Amino acid sequence: MTGQAHQSTVLRSLHLDRVVAEGARQADLLLLPEYACMEAAPAVMEQEQSDATAELRAICQHSDTLLEIMTGVAQRHGVWLMPGTLPRPEHGFVRNRAPLIAPDGRVAFQDKHVMTRFESEIWGVRAGEPPGVFETPWGLIGTAICYDSEFPMLTRAQVEAGAWLILVPTCTDTLQGFNRVRLSAQARALENQCFVAVAPTVGEAPWLQTLDMNCGCPAIYGPVDRGFPPDGILAQGAMNTASWAFATLDPATLAAVREDGAVRNCRDWPAHVPASGFLPFTSRFL
Repeated sequence: MTGQAHQSTVLRSLHLDRVVAEGARQADLLLLPEYACMEAAPAVMEQEQSDATAELRAICQHSDTLLEIMTGVAQRHGVWLMPGTLPRPEHGFVRNRAPLIAPDGRVAFQDKHVMTRFESEIWGVRAGEPPGVFETPWGLIGTAICYDSEFPMLTRAQVEAGAWLILVPTCTDTLQGFNRVRLSAQARALENQCFVAVAPTVGEAPWLQTLDMNCGCPAIYGPVDRGFPPDGILAQGAMNTASWAFATLDPATLAAVREDGAVRNCRDWPAHVPASGFLPFTSRFL
């Protein structure tokens, strides 16, 4: 690594440290966007001219170093940190993995399960391990990485395994993409009567081919029922602006609404849905 590249890497590390330091003043668990680490790609690339594939390759080559930086930041500020996702070379393929880092430096990963067209067709990223849950001081939590949040059965598996909070790191470069994730996250919170936190990439990164334009806002969603806001939005940051969204979450409130809400979406989830068929028409007058 050249001296200039090393200096750029240090600056990216300091940026992560500043962001986490700000969040750690108000929260014990912090979530950053999917592929947030890609901002460091130019710092570790050997060639000056880059493209999206070269940026991914560079991050994969230095993923161990980046993970060490992320782990050090979580330990330094004493927080539980999901620093977005980190592309990792695993078993000959690239996996998009979300690390959850404990304040003592322990790390566990959730892999992305369903790839977008860009990931599969351009980058060749493949699905990793199926949805699981993390053990934390507040109980079990899960992660649905960006596109995964748009498939109800993935989050449902985590909720049935005991997750009461779903973390959704996401990377969206259009308003349509952000709204797909936003609407899906709200639906997952509604149907499972759980909390869902979303952290998207926002703003412009002209030094990147991968994340050059980004759109969205951070938010935390809950059930749409008594005891919660009418729209289920517990907190929301400014649109297309680097900002935090904070909320104090209590799993006991979920237990209460699941037991005595106006509806019981979580409990009433159908165990089996029969195959669809044609519905017969009959005479209007019987």
